[in-house]
Amino acid sequence: MSESEAPETFLDSVSHMVDRAMAYLELPEGARDALKTCDSVIQVSFPIRFRDRIEVFKGWRAVHSSHRLPAKGGLRFSPSMDQEHAEALAALMTYKCAIVDIPFGGSKGGLRVDPQKYDEWEMERITRRFAHELIQRDYISPAQNVPAPDVGTSQREMAWIMETYRERHPEDLDHAASVTGKPVELGGIVGRLEATGRGVQYALQAFFREGSAAREAGFEGGARGSAHHYPGLRQRGLPRGALPAERRSRHDRRCDQERWRGLLRGRYRRRGLA
Repeated sequence: MSESEAPETFLDSVSHMVDRAMAYLELPEGARDALKTCDSVIQVSFPIRFRDRIEVFKGWRAVHSSHRLPAKGGLRFSPSMDQEHAEALAALMTYKCAIVDIPFGGSKGGLRVDPQKYDEWEMERITRRFAHELIQRDYISPAQNVPAPDVGTSQREMAWIMETYRERHPEDLDHAASVTGKPVELGGIVGRLEATGRGVQYALQAFFREGSAAREAGFEGGARGSAHHYPGLRQRGLPRGALPAERRSRHDRRCDQERWRGLLRGRYRRRGLA
């Protein structure tokens, strides 16, 4: 793709970015294609019976590179999810890990579903069935492929996936490592919830410190003056320090209550207690 051609898809955009970077490297013939190609990608389809209907869902998991294990990357629940998105996001995971020398390969996946259209009971059934399909094909395991939250997923979904993996592999003592981004109470890491928003905050601070870049993009008045351009950062995990001090404790308690209410409700249903 030439510099004058605009990328048509997300995957084209990622490929174009990599081509520009590789132009500065002396690589043997064929190496560029080898570094851009996904190792493998799987598509699964499965039906779910709800109370009054049956729906079929389609999902993907792509492994861009397993040169380091486990391969690492999120699971996205979105009505626009498709195979090209999975491959493009998996490639970005490989490149991000390699650039900062984090010892993981790159993987990514997702399910074509709108989480807003289903209640918690339905989402748990969908998530657990999707996890089952990936686990039985070795696309989720602590040693080979470890998912994490992404758009449309959270600590709740990771807890469901981890428990599904443990139920299928009770002999695996490392079952808690089958996912990251799980609740702290289930072995997660403090700070993971707000990590994405914190990264956005640091990137924006660096962007606005470089006055010429901000002006070129049409922003004036610094980060505070342009705050109306990114009102959703708090919902995407803006650091808790950005919340007023008098609201932080209520915010934390509400998150904890919602998290445990969902986990316990799912556990009681499986045991026939609810």
